[in-house]
Amino acid sequence: MSAADLKETMRQMALDMGFQQVHFTRPDVSHYQAQHWSQIEAGYHADMDWLERNTDVRYHPESLHPGTQTVILVRLDYLMDRDAAVIASDRGDIAQYAVGRDYHKVMRRRLTQLGHEIQALLDPIGFRAFVDSAPVLERQLAEQSGMGWIGKNTLLLNEQAGSWFFLGELFLTCPIEPDPPRTTQHCGSCTSCLDTCPTDAFVKEGVLDAAKCISYLTIENAGPIPERYRKAIGNRIYGCDECQWRCPFTKFAPLSTEADFQPRAAIYQRPLDELWQWQEDQFLSRMEGSPIRRIGYQSWLRNIAVAMGNSGRKDWVPLLAARREHTSALVQEHIDWAIAQLNASCDPVTVSPD
Repeated sequence: MSAADLKETMRQMALDMGFQQVHFTRPDVSHYQAQHWSQIEAGYHADMDWLERNTDVRYHPESLHPGTQTVILVRLDYLMDRDAAVIASDRGDIAQYAVGRDYHKVMRRRLTQLGHEIQALLDPIGFRAFVDSAPVLERQLAEQSGMGWIGKNTLLLNEQAGSWFFLGELFLTCPIEPDPPRTTQHCGSCTSCLDTCPTDAFVKEGVLDAAKCISYLTIENAGPIPERYRKAIGNRIYGCDECQWRCPFTKFAPLSTEADFQPRAAIYQRPLDELWQWQEDQFLSRMEGSPIRRIGYQSWLRNIAVAMGNSGRKDWVPLLAARREHTSALVQEHIDWAIAQLNASCDPVTVSPD
């Protein structure tokens, strides 16, 4: 089998497993180091201190699996509902990537299977699969592989799927001819993603201040949500897709056919008052296998309290008040804020017909 045929055989194996796109590259991303580290030095990673560590590995990912000569990049689409761009203010808005099963488990299992099949073809070789689980600059590797370009909203974009996809990497200890990298991006003069951000989190094109980002505030942040951002959060209770919805390239994205990513009825666009009344054991059981589970019950309640405060539903004040004495100081702070917002809101104006 020729080198070209071997590469295409590997690509087809990955496609047959359900991945939508497969690219090859070298593991060295050191040429991204200056740009990446400048944002860390500026503090735009908020309190995600792990991003400051393991820099040698981050810029030389072959260190994660000694002997690595090739990285296979795969794309797995996850968009489930185009109508989810606008959700009623009294229902919980969850980022599309999290409405179904945890993608880490789905992709890692499939990538590991791909590694075993390649190993059977080329034994002896070594491999290791990564899915957002190690200090890997995956968007930079993907751009370098030609899969897409890093857009102004810092996400990887491509013409077929916008940014509605997960990335996974398979490190191989054998040399495969790399695909040509992307040398240009196609955002042009468009700034829709930057202009639409509810909290104005973009410092400039390609630079995100995580401390202002709703995804960070509702997921990675374990403390109080700064009051200045609470109204802008609206009804988003886990993550934010606003910059993706507004990107022109996302209109080309196909809907995912992955059964594991189908929205869970128990959480998808459910009334906020219903989610608010879950007890911790209900949260843990209903979030089994979901990426949402990792934020914990207290952060879940914190996020819902903010969303309820933004709903305009004054009839929810008793529901909020009833839980105040039975939860943490963190949640109490957000309950108090929500009650104050609802009590201060104006009654809706009814216009009588002539």
